[in-house]
Amino acid sequence: MNRIIVAALLALCGHAANAQEVTLRAVSAFAEGTQFSKNFERFLDKVNADGKGLVKINYIGGPRAMPPFEVGNAVRTRVVDMANVTGAFFTNLMPEADAGKLIGKPMSAQRQDGTWAYVNQLHNQKLNAYYLARQFHNVPFHIYLNKKIDKLDFTGLKIRVTPVYKDIVEALGGTAITTAPGEVYTALERGVVDGYGWPITGIFDLGWEKVTKYRLEPPFYGVEVGVLVNLDAWKGLSEAQRKFLSDAALWLEGLDAENTDLIKAERERQAKAGIQPIAFGPAESKKFLDLAYEVAWQAVIKRAPDSAPKLRQLAGN
Repeated sequence: MNRIIVAALLALCGHAANAQEVTLRAVSAFAEGTQFSKNFERFLDKVNADGKGLVKINYIGGPRAMPPFEVGNAVRTRVVDMANVTGAFFTNLMPEADAGKLIGKPMSAQRQDGTWAYVNQLHNQKLNAYYLARQFHNVPFHIYLNKKIDKLDFTGLKIRVTPVYKDIVEALGGTAITTAPGEVYTALERGVVDGYGWPITGIFDLGWEKVTKYRLEPPFYGVEVGVLVNLDAWKGLSEAQRKFLSDAALWLEGLDAENTDLIKAERERQAKAGIQPIAFGPAESKKFLDLAYEVAWQAVIKRAPDSAPKLRQLAGN
């Protein structure tokens, strides 16, 4: 009888230990293995290796599992618990998310000066999400073209955009066409668009170098790819589980230190692939950057007048 009781107690203890481990379902808005999913996938590997018995993340995949522009709402409604996604893909739900590209401070500074806290508060309120981490803040964007221009004027050009680039493309006279990343290659190949906005890194993952001729200088804005956790899921975690994921998030943000060498290598690789830079000198570059930031901020302020001014103040530009 005693042996039966001991066995039952051991089984119960084992069940309790297993019950402490939580499994979260995660997706990425970017294709698996590509530039803007790679570090998130490294994060998942680290969590699953170091968090045994505490946290496990079940990675469902990228756009093959869920269209990019549906990811924000999937986090909001807890179709998934966690997502690797840029705010540009859910500005319909949270217009302030478009300001992420304009906040160039490293995350270490954002966490100290209240920027992250305010950004997280907005995600809590607007997206029912906890803003766990930001990646790639130091990776800039470019406009890539297949038609050479002789001045900073996009009149007559059709350029693929997300909300990241829409305002500057239109301010320079271009026609903005919104598509998911998976549709860009075909649009370029068929001449449906004359160019596209994208970061300096990642075009080789998608094969776009085969259908790209020029890269407009200067670089502008900064990539914002966040790791979001459904707020109800986050609140349902134990204190130990939240601390574990928060520590892993700091590790993930630390990977941004690798980006300087990555950007240098990417520019060299683009040159070897025949992608030519188009530049109009320091004065024109300054005009472009001033315009890019001003039209972007004004657009965010127009869509989110109550919160965007504070975001701009925190961003410092």
